[in-house]
Amino acid sequence: MMEFSPATADQVLAIRVNAGIEELASHDRFAAASADMVEAIVEGIGQFAAGEFAPLNRLGDLEGAKLANGTVSLPAGFAEAYRAYVEQGWNAISGDEQFGGQGLPFTLASNVIENLGSANMAFTLLPLLTVGAIEAIAHHGSKSQKAAYLAKLISGEWSGTMNLTEPQAGSDVGALRTTAVPAEDGKWHIKGTKIFITWGEHDLAGNVVHLVLARTPGAPAGSRGISLFIVPKYHVKADGSLGPRNDLRCVSLEHKLGIMASPTCVMSFGDNDACLGEMIGAENEGLKAMFTMMNSARINVGNQGVQIAERALQQAKAYARDRVQSARAGSPSRESVAIVEHPDVRRMLLRMRALTEGARALLYYTAGMVDRGALGIEGAQARADCLVPLLKAWGTDIGCEVASLGVQIHGGMGFIEETGAAQHYRDARIAPIYEGTNGIQAADLVTRKLGYEGGGVLASLFADIASDCGDAPEIAELAKACAGIADWMSNEASLDDKLAGSVPLCTMSAVAVAGWQLQRQARDGAGGEAKRVVARFFATQIATEALGLKAAATAGAGLLYALDTEALAG
Repeated sequence: MMEFSPATADQVLAIRVNAGIEELASHDRFAAASADMVEAIVEGIGQFAAGEFAPLNRLGDLEGAKLANGTVSLPAGFAEAYRAYVEQGWNAISGDEQFGGQGLPFTLASNVIENLGSANMAFTLLPLLTVGAIEAIAHHGSKSQKAAYLAKLISGEWSGTMNLTEPQAGSDVGALRTTAVPAEDGKWHIKGTKIFITWGEHDLAGNVVHLVLARTPGAPAGSRGISLFIVPKYHVKADGSLGPRNDLRCVSLEHKLGIMASPTCVMSFGDNDACLGEMIGAENEGLKAMFTMMNSARINVGNQGVQIAERALQQAKAYARDRVQSARAGSPSRESVAIVEHPDVRRMLLRMRALTEGARALLYYTAGMVDRGALGIEGAQARADCLVPLLKAWGTDIGCEVASLGVQIHGGMGFIEETGAAQHYRDARIAPIYEGTNGIQAADLVTRKLGYEGGGVLASLFADIASDCGDAPEIAELAKACAGIADWMSNEASLDDKLAGSVPLCTMSAVAVAGWQLQRQARDGAGGEAKRVVARFFATQIATEALGLKAAATAGAGLLYALDTEALAG
């Protein structure tokens, strides 16, 4: 296995060109994000990730999280690494200054998560979920709730979770059965079971703040009758100190394909009818508050695709340089060469690099739009909302593809666990599933985002790409094709037809945006000839490949229902 090395130069380039950090820093709110500050943060978190999180990656995969006597523990070194992360202030980068945060752009917080996740994806799910809890409480919590929870969550001293899924209620959140019954002092008795709760129990943070979806007495059926509750592992006293443990526990840990060091918990609330929580936001409006959390999480899960792709790429490059095998085809010399000299290995490496850097460009373009939305810049939030499903879906898809190519470059050794290439492949596979499957992201694109401003938000995005990509006509053509499909879906297609073509359109759209942002990097010049080659490869091979999805995007649902259910799935 190779050492992890942070992709500092490419990250700084993406933050400057794609996120437009200099423009963000021209606003008073983000004035502290100077060029020197940005470089210091990117270099600093890269060094921290390589030194503290990366050495634990393989250990976490081999030993995993363990549950004993109701307590989840992590392998040796995890507690010390997390404590260093908190003490150095990395969790607080974009937090509200009123509660101890540094008030820097979300773009820079995204870079913290990227570096940590490339070093150790499973471990980084701990701060990733906390970010979502911070967002939900900051946007929907009462003054007293913010005072009780935000400072500790922003520092990272406490961690946060999302509790949506139940055995019978996965993507169909409206089917949940967890209940909330009024108790004394305005609190609620919470009772129910939640599954797939990431970092739901552990010994690294002083408290775990669970955000739990539940149904109150007499609530409407389905998703319209769901409320959200803050349910801490330990009760929080009026002075901010910790009180007794709440009536909640981790019943078991899931045995998974990957991310072994991330405890995926089955959580039981109210076994002794003494689990107390506080409602956050209005009654029956829990999904509204939870989606604030999920939107943040979806960006960060798209980020995970970049993370695992970067790690797999680095390992594949090192192996390709070191592995000597066969003479170069057509060479007069019959001496064996490093496999990096063979055309097909070069094709795979260049594809891995183009996909990774393209996804990173899309990540920081999205993050920059989120920051512009926070500044109230007209149109920025709507564009950011449309970019989220593209980043989450395509970003995680390419994480899987790049990790798979990494295994392929290793050949038979890639299938052997000791090399570590297989771990990246296993870890990557969850990302297209959680925080809303990629099919759900595509459905969100064509059923909700497509209609923003009568279709104007996506139309303007595709128009911007087409007009700015004269030097990459393949990407301009792809953007125009996306615009045409969006118009067809808006004006002619049935709902089934739109959903049938949603995944191809989502992929095409993401590739168009990523290719555009890579072209912007290439024109900037700071990436040198290497970036120009990567951008050209992306345009001529990946964008043209995506254009081939147009037929699938506009095929309609007819063939999908040509076989009855028995013939298809019987």
